[in-house]
Amino acid sequence: MTTTTPPPPIPLTILTGFLGSGKTTLLNRLLKDPALRDTVVIMNEFGEIGLDHLLVETVDEGMVLLSAGCLCCTVRGDLIATLEDLLRKRDNGRILPFKRVIIETTGLADPAPILHAVLYHPYLSMRYAVEGVVTTVDVVNGTTTLDTHREAVKQAAVAERIVITKTDLMDDRQGLDRLRERLHQLNPGAALLEADAPAEAVIAGGLFGLDGKIADVAQWLKTEAVEEAERESHAHQHGHHHHHGHGHDHHHHHHHDVNRHDDRIHSFCLTSDEPIRQGTLDMFLDLLRSSQGAKLLRVKGLVALAEDPEHPVVIHGVQHVIHVPAVLPRWPSDDRRSRIVFIVDDLERETVEKLWDAFLGRPAIDAPDAAALSDNPLSLRR
Repeated sequence: MTTTTPPPPIPLTILTGFLGSGKTTLLNRLLKDPALRDTVVIMNEFGEIGLDHLLVETVDEGMVLLSAGCLCCTVRGDLIATLEDLLRKRDNGRILPFKRVIIETTGLADPAPILHAVLYHPYLSMRYAVEGVVTTVDVVNGTTTLDTHREAVKQAAVAERIVITKTDLMDDRQGLDRLRERLHQLNPGAALLEADAPAEAVIAGGLFGLDGKIADVAQWLKTEAVEEAERESHAHQHGHHHHHGHGHDHHHHHHHDVNRHDDRIHSFCLTSDEPIRQGTLDMFLDLLRSSQGAKLLRVKGLVALAEDPEHPVVIHGVQHVIHVPAVLPRWPSDDRRSRIVFIVDDLERETVEKLWDAFLGRPAIDAPDAAALSDNPLSLRR
């Protein structure tokens, strides 16, 4: 009788961090390192139109873009199915035998359901080894984000490694030290790294565990287990049966769209078919930042400038900070519209859209209404 030795589990890392904390920038750098060769990246985006997959430079068959929503909520079943499908294709020789998987979550993700989905799945837990959670924390906005958003607290608390980003924007060394101390209290066992740390130090660091973490982490996982059991029971009562075999049959997962986010947080995308003048874009972003900065959880976009439409610029912003745009050597897809995705807290789309239309010269609001959008009427002056 021949016994088949199961293949060694494939390392899997969850990369998380609040909106605008630098996950995609970090991921871009890591993927250039030879240590991460043959890595599959699963990305998730929150918004009407996904842009992150266009900004990751190694977009090919090794990256899977999940549908819009939250990886830990509406697409959680898709995550399980995607991980199973990757194994099936790998085992059947339909894709190269990848050596590692990185899941980059949306900035609003609660990491506990993602961990539970892999750690306690009867088949995935045998084929994947969760090498922990890597969480990015923005040194400029990190303290405020931890004060305001529970998701950010959970992301930091469950991490094996916390990467502090944007230290080049922070002149206050004491502010950095205070943030490091707060993160240490929140997660005593986590390694605190900066964004230039070697790829292997960021990604590989042993398996996920509860040692060194606050007691809340174990409770969050227990709560997720209870909620999963309730979802399973509900599914069976309504005739949706899960078949969790250990083979390679496709598993059908029926999950409720559980919205774990505050109803005030939502996303939208503004577009323009015509290129935009550099000065117009600068004034729009400046007025928006000065008037609504606290409500801008994330601003990210690709824009065609009238002065050079062949080379799009990448817009990045978080709250009151709008970074200097980066210029791409070419458009990453055939879609050459300007589009900016906003993730906002208690800010109506109409407010931003009226301002956008006004600067683009579309039929929009009159001058008094535009001025009313800003607490600082001088913000239009450059």
